[in-house]
Amino acid sequence: MSRFERVRGRLRRAYENGRESVREARSHPADLPEEARVASPAAPGPVAAPSATVVGVEQPAALHNSTSSRDDADVPHALRIASAWSWRLIVIGVVTWALLRIVGTISVVIIPLAVALLLSALLAPAVGWLLRARFPRSAATAVVLVGGLAAVIGTMTLVVNEFIQGVPELSEKSSQGVRQIQDWLKTGPLHLSDSQLDRYINEAQGWINGNTERFTSGALSTAATLAELLTGTILVLFATFFFLRDGNRIWRFLVGLLPVAARWKVDDAGRASWATLGAYVRATVLVAFIDAVGIGIGLVAFDIPFAFPLAALVFLGAFIPIVGATLSGVVAVLIALVDSGPAIALAILAVVIGVQQLEGHVLQPLIMGRAVAIHPLAVIIGIAAGVVLAGITGAVVAVPLIAVLNTAVRRLAARTVPETPPDAVVVASQAP
Repeated sequence: MSRFERVRGRLRRAYENGRESVREARSHPADLPEEARVASPAAPGPVAAPSATVVGVEQPAALHNSTSSRDDADVPHALRIASAWSWRLIVIGVVTWALLRIVGTISVVIIPLAVALLLSALLAPAVGWLLRARFPRSAATAVVLVGGLAAVIGTMTLVVNEFIQGVPELSEKSSQGVRQIQDWLKTGPLHLSDSQLDRYINEAQGWINGNTERFTSGALSTAATLAELLTGTILVLFATFFFLRDGNRIWRFLVGLLPVAARWKVDDAGRASWATLGAYVRATVLVAFIDAVGIGIGLVAFDIPFAFPLAALVFLGAFIPIVGATLSGVVAVLIALVDSGPAIALAILAVVIGVQQLEGHVLQPLIMGRAVAIHPLAVIIGIAAGVVLAGITGAVVAVPLIAVLNTAVRRLAARTVPETPPDAVVVASQAP
């Protein structure tokens, strides 16, 4: 038994002994001395005379006949309640707006930390398994992090190599597709002439030439974005390492900064939220893998180019629920249309729809369960808000953030009795 468990046991016994003493004193008030008895409805104390002044008792406030008091009395009760809620909501809105502005200002730091939390929730079970196998904590964290990084780099290498090898063939087939579209525009319902087609093509080329400067500035901003991406990646790696190695110690330190009365509930809500985040991330990875395998098999069966890169795109898109899977499926259908024509594209579309229906009606309810169940409307609104605030990263982080907040608010609002006395929570927060 560790030192912390012994201290916790002593505090628990002292806490139970104190509660038992209070119960016995309340059940046998006759055993108490006269001066120690407390007045209660069953045994009321002495009653003071109406004209006496009782020390420690607040006298009732006198009623004022001022105009403002009469006006307040004339205001309907419902309107007073609505006004009270209104100013509170205004304060909450202002504070939320200020927090969003602050987060937007330091988003270069906030976004990598959020990604590091997601990765930590995903990799924490692997670190725990190595710790149970008698690995040192730092070594276990390093092994898991390096292994995950190697898997990501290897996958990206395969995707890039296959993409580079398939670009010439796809470019040739896309040129054939453009010529087929031109022939259809001439012979189809539109019956466009050669002069009209040439005019439209010249207008498109003129638009591209006129926006060259915008594209150039976009390339420069892309270079700055790549620098920020490199900085964020380094921060993600460092933060993930320390979250995995010292996450419990960091959390105990943060809980120890709170008032004693709030520590137990905050600690309970935080650990429940962390469990929800871990369940969400692991379930999302499993669902994304099944989606990628299903659509990848369909692409290979119909001999569509870039089958592996498209499967990787489906895997990444599944981290944005509902929207991501749809967009990645559209990309697969477009490539099938350019490469093999409309019939094969319709077949790929049927495969994508079938996999998405399997995900929505079987995989997510079965794998995620009720622990991270979120209404689809909340998912759509959260993704839209995340895109507006932080782009693609915001869309990825929005849904797990909603799941964590949902769990935290429910646990904080629950009226539960702590299983351990508050003093034990204080000792736990100060334990090494």
